[in-house]
Amino acid sequence: MPYLYFDTWYLVLVVPAVILSLLASASVKSTYAKYAAVPSARGMTGGELASEILRRAGIYDVTVERVSGQLTDHYSPKENIIRLSDGVYGSSSVAALGIAAHEAGHVLQYYGNYAPIRIRNTILPVVNFGSGLSVPIILLGFVFGSRLLVDIGIVLFFFVVLFQLVTLPVEFNASSRGIQQLESCGALSSEELPLAKKVLRAAAMTYVASVAVSLAQFLRLILISNGRRR
Repeated sequence: MPYLYFDTWYLVLVVPAVILSLLASASVKSTYAKYAAVPSARGMTGGELASEILRRAGIYDVTVERVSGQLTDHYSPKENIIRLSDGVYGSSSVAALGIAAHEAGHVLQYYGNYAPIRIRNTILPVVNFGSGLSVPIILLGFVFGSRLLVDIGIVLFFFVVLFQLVTLPVEFNASSRGIQQLESCGALSSEELPLAKKVLRAAAMTYVASVAVSLAQFLRLILISNGRRR
């Protein structure tokens, strides 16, 4: 029986987590599509809202740009740019404003020295290195019977899991900050605000599902490694 892919632990641990991830992805897409069709009463666009949040916070060195694609919105701290997708930047829908506020929330985290986002950035170089090499190193360890290589690979994969765990409070906090900004600047009415929250909650579940997949993989690798040492 193969030890790394079509094994019992893969079926028991990883497959359910992958199914959860697929369901979360489908949920965020359907929720976004639903509320992207609901225009906000005030008519402020996502691009305008993000700029307004930055202005109100006294942040003038971060620009807001349009980026192609759907749900490709992100904040690049290295470039000091908020990039909003086609369906968010120029849209005044409830979904667009929720997402724009979330991305602006990330900027507020950086400028407020929010600890989890600093921790995430600190371990990012190790994550970038380990995400692509951890499993090959573990495979080589199994092939050559090297416990050291297996342990190194598992440690590298641990940093990937840690990164995703730290990402959870970062994303939830960015949504919380975004909702606060939506309330304070009056971009959404009291009836519209709960709809934006639904979009952000659905998006947050994709991060929860990603953590579940990584944790399942991590536990699986440990169990396989322990089994090979017996």
